[in-house]
Amino acid sequence: MRELNLDQLRTLVTIADLGTFSAAAGALHLAQPTVSLHVSELESRLGAALVVRGGRRVLPTAIGAVLIERARRLLRDADDTLDAVKRHVEGRVGRVRLGTSTGVVVNLLPRVLKEMERAFPEIDVEVSILGSSETMARLEQGTLDIGLVATPMAKPRGIVVSHWRSDPMVAYLPAQWKAPKKVSAEWLAAKPLIFNDASTQMYRLTMEWFAAAGCSPRARIELNYTEAMKSLVAAGYGAAVLPLEHAVKVELSKMQGIRVVPLAPALLRHVGVAHRSASTLDQATRNVLDTIAQFRQA
Repeated sequence: MRELNLDQLRTLVTIADLGTFSAAAGALHLAQPTVSLHVSELESRLGAALVVRGGRRVLPTAIGAVLIERARRLLRDADDTLDAVKRHVEGRVGRVRLGTSTGVVVNLLPRVLKEMERAFPEIDVEVSILGSSETMARLEQGTLDIGLVATPMAKPRGIVVSHWRSDPMVAYLPAQWKAPKKVSAEWLAAKPLIFNDASTQMYRLTMEWFAAAGCSPRARIELNYTEAMKSLVAAGYGAAVLPLEHAVKVELSKMQGIRVVPLAPALLRHVGVAHRSASTLDQATRNVLDTIAQFRQA
């Protein structure tokens, strides 16, 4: 026997619910002969009558009632399957793998994730804490979907990078230190320093700033966790050069033991959004990218 036809099963169920062929035809937007044909073909395939015709209301036979009960479940499963696939196609559900640095995770990414939870609660954004170079490598390998990376930097073939934001780099100093209104590389190089890990883009950016002034300072400690660096500053261990994001500015009054001073000359940390070619992205990834774009600097 050939496989059952879902359209024919839906017709049979609708007849049972509404009681007549004509009412089912109207509800399904079918011609009445088509409704009759659907039932006749089902009966022919099963070799049994499914409905009792001739009365004011069409009633199912005993075999018809068994089929209608099973058909309701099949149709629900089919509708659920189509809805699940549609939600994936529309990007309302899915898993998106995102790589970013610790600084972005602490101050910027939470706002993005909060908006994602509001707009797309069924998209799971899986976050990996990585340096920009490793993020780029994993995008090329296909083990990440999106990266928030320091720019400029070399990008692999097939990877697109667009500007997201630029934040000023500032000196985080122990509150008890006496300092000018703006600190120079020469002034800062004479102090104990806390640097980002030497493998990071932040380290490269900071050292280029010092080198432009003819300075080559050494750090007391190098680590790749922004909040830990700030804690060491607050403890008086040394000074750090870190980005000052807008979200951090609001929190400055709550930072105990730290003084934030602008750099002279000014220095900016640029962050870009990296991903594979748009034509290869699923809609869930596109939705995450659209949400990230909402927090792009004007």
